Amino acid sequence: MKKIFTLFISLTISTSSFAQIPAGYYDSAAGLSGYELKSELYGIISAGALDLGYGSGSGGLWQTYFTSDVDKYYENNGSVLDMYSENPSGPDPYEYRLGQSYNGGNQCSTVDFTAEGKCYNREHSLPKSYFGNATPMANDAHFVVPADFFVNQQRSNYPYGETDSPTWTSKNGSKLGASSFPGYYGTVFEPINEFKGDFARMHLYFITRYQDKLQNFDRFFPQLNPIDGTTDRGYKQWYINLMLKWAAQDPVSQKEIDRNNAIYDRQNNRNPFIDHPEWVNMIWTSTLSSQETAALNKTISIYPNPVRNGELHLAGYGLDTTTSVQIYSMEGKLVQTVNQNFKNSKKIILQNLPKGVYFLKVNAQTLKFIVQ
Repeated sequence: MKKIFTLFISLTISTSSFAQIPAGYYDSAAGLSGYELKSELYGIISAGALDLGYGSGSGGLWQTYFTSDVDKYYENNGSVLDMYSENPSGPDPYEYRLGQSYNGGNQCSTVDFTAEGKCYNREHSLPKSYFGNATPMANDAHFVVPADFFVNQQRSNYPYGETDSPTWTSKNGSKLGASSFPGYYGTVFEPINEFKGDFARMHLYFITRYQDKLQNFDRFFPQLNPIDGTTDRGYKQWYINLMLKWAAQDPVSQKEIDRNNAIYDRQNNRNPFIDHPEWVNMIWTSTLSSQETAALNKTISIYPNPVRNGELHLAGYGLDTTTSVQIYSMEGKLVQTVNQNFKNSKKIILQNLPKGVYFLKVNAQTLKFIVQ
């Protein structure tokens, strides 16, 4: 329950104060926008990037997951943070231990499983069938994540999307079904809201990091593949619309920042859209109608959730005219009022709130968050 929804915002919350961005890493991108910015970022994140291999045993991606995908945010118990099985608002349906089975881990060693909760494998969030299983992209941890084997199999080669009529639902609520998102009507896989922004920024990273190869990728699985074969836009417009929507709905979290840093330590490159989420809307443009976006533009989102350091961050267009918010306990008691100009400062310092569940009242919205 990290974030609720806001759409097509140029995030003004800087993550650079959290992320360990090397000094000067993005200097050459200063002042750029549009596809010129995208091309410059391609050069930055490609220079010196390492291909550590897909891995076998405990190498490659398996080793990266020991630092990049550890649950320090929900159960906070060192289990695998699998975005296809994580339940952000309660107990997980199942959990995995990192590593191979002979060391007590749940890393997949065979593929003969017919239900969830057996083992975790390596999921190409952008299916490798879309790029012919080419390297180094097939081995890139910035978009290849640990995931339950069975859910991964159900997802198959379908693109991400949104569905109002799921034919299958995983134990954490991820869905498979006919697309209800404008511009595409085939079968799609929809992850839970908690991680939609994570996956969007991964996919925008892909078409930036590998823009020099995109001309060859649209020929693979053309009926399902959202890659459009251009070096600039990268994806078909419906998929750009979806990625922009998800990136705005689900702002950058501390989990993403930590994952970006961990992968940089291994691969020697970064996801720029985690470090600078405002670049998403500086490069790509949505073609959804103003009517389709107007209602969501008024909504506010919050992160991180759960809150662990006493700071709650807000995002959304509606904050520009907001000067006061209220925080209530589960019992409905007003425990804190924050009066400030949220156009300039979107950070709330919580006043010694005990651990528990609270509600933030902002404009016409009530948002639930947890203090740990």
